[in-house]
Amino acid sequence: MGLHPVSEATASSPFGSLSAAEFYSRHSVSHSSAYVTNPTGLKLFTQWWTPLHRPPLGLVAVVHGFTGESSWFLQLTSVLFAKSGFLTCAIDHQGHGFSDGLTAHIPNINLIVDDCISFFDDFRNRYSSSLPSFLYSESLGGAIALYITLRQKSKWNGLILSGAMCSISHKFKPPWPLPLLLTVAATLIPTWRVIPTRGSIAGVSFKEPWKRKLAFANPNRTVGRPRAATAYELVRVCEDLQSRFEEVEVPLMIVHGGDDVVCDPSSVEELYRRCSSEEKTIKIYPGMWHQLIGESAEDVDLVFGDVLDWIKKRSEIAAINGGVKA
Repeated sequence: MGLHPVSEATASSPFGSLSAAEFYSRHSVSHSSAYVTNPTGLKLFTQWWTPLHRPPLGLVAVVHGFTGESSWFLQLTSVLFAKSGFLTCAIDHQGHGFSDGLTAHIPNINLIVDDCISFFDDFRNRYSSSLPSFLYSESLGGAIALYITLRQKSKWNGLILSGAMCSISHKFKPPWPLPLLLTVAATLIPTWRVIPTRGSIAGVSFKEPWKRKLAFANPNRTVGRPRAATAYELVRVCEDLQSRFEEVEVPLMIVHGGDDVVCDPSSVEELYRRCSSEEKTIKIYPGMWHQLIGESAEDVDLVFGDVLDWIKKRSEIAAINGGVKA
């Protein structure tokens, strides 16, 4: 059995031949979920995984990306963190997974950031606010997590960015002149699925063919073109973040596939150079694609072994220093 629970998945189920309950038991974690209602009245799905038979080493809040959710591949990474000793929680963003909202519609990233901060703060307060706390994020979740740390500069002991969206790759952007039409379309017909990309995100994210099949088997998978207002917001977010890289102070670990054609590695390399974080690590893995969990078993264990080593080291440092800064 590999380090990462994805080694037990099949092309049709993240849990392989086991039920969800059997899978959690096998990995010595408990699982719970609940709906929360945000200030605009949307019901948002949240879930968490707790290590059994051991006191928690810290807390990991998981932030999914555009068209993603917390119950498929990302759940397997959450189980990895939990079985490694970390309280782990996640939320489905508005319009994603089991949460309310127009499908995959993000006209304002700040509403997503608000939801995440509210749930993560509540989850942390349920347990111990002194536990070392980390954000793990993928793709657009990286941009969301960066905004969280820019608002909460003293609350997080570390941020892991996996395939982070700090710019959209030229290899995946819609062809000219469509970007010029985004402003008009986003204003007049914000929910219109007008914006083509150059291919399926899942098709160019998961290298292993059977994992690509598992991605397509997700009943919550988002299909269809990005909506105009969403596409406009994603471009705006990238430009805004690039102007604020120097403001990033959180201890930072960047992991990124060298052959990622969805989110360009050069943008996270620029973040690494320009950020003000005193402790920062970057690992660009040659030949790997956008979804690092979609690589071979050996490469998945390499990447997530690096991530776990980093989190555990930061947890030990935080414990020595008395936990999270207030």
